[in-house]
Amino acid sequence: MGLLTHERYCDEIIRLTGELRATLRDADLGATVPTCPDWTLRELAGHVGRAHRWAGEIVRTRAAEAVPDEKVPDNSPGSDDPAALDAWLADGAAGTVAALREAGPDAGVWSWAWDHSAGFWARRMALETVVHLADAALAARVPYTMTPELAADTIDEWLEIVRFAQDAYPDRENGELRADGRTLHLHATDVPGAEWLIELGADGVTWSRAHGKADVALRGTLTDVMLVFNRRLAPDSDRVEVLGDAGLLDFWLARTSFG
Repeated sequence: MGLLTHERYCDEIIRLTGELRATLRDADLGATVPTCPDWTLRELAGHVGRAHRWAGEIVRTRAAEAVPDEKVPDNSPGSDDPAALDAWLADGAAGTVAALREAGPDAGVWSWAWDHSAGFWARRMALETVVHLADAALAARVPYTMTPELAADTIDEWLEIVRFAQDAYPDRENGELRADGRTLHLHATDVPGAEWLIELGADGVTWSRAHGKADVALRGTLTDVMLVFNRRLAPDSDRVEVLGDAGLLDFWLARTSFG
């Protein structure tokens, strides 16, 4: 479960996609995305639009298994024209949200994760758009600030994904995060109570919303803490402060680069 209601996640998919579209309108769509260097801005937009449509089709059909890409309707913008891309993004978000609202949060559907419900996909697509909006803003060199609830929920979800991956795929790099109790502390300086204490235990990663002494602390605005945690801002940026064992934060970031 996320921090927001199902309806709010649906609203945010539309709003965030609108912000993405506005960011793309005055940008060079052929520009490389620094945080996803294999993609241009146009390719980033295509990824977001296809992700929305894929999730929407899973929910619309109440799929019991993954839907192949070729089974997803209108899965390509069909044109490099910026106006066509803009309309395609808007239509994809609207169609996905319509499917999510019709289903409701508790409808059973396939997912790759721990939660097999339409509610999972509402949250996942909202937060997917949070992070890729940051990618687009960095590429277009425009400011980016995320609302506190969504920034905090993005951190929560990422921790949930890390723990799920540890349990489901213990032989992957994230398995190295099983350790002897080393700790990380995330501390947002602009939002009271937005703190996380993360322990790398022998049985896997655990965390709590708490203040506490840790081996390494990451401090900054909630948006910037979220961006570092999602590997969208370098931990040595002058926008954040790292106190203690910076190597432990680097170790975490290197072993949570899946997704």
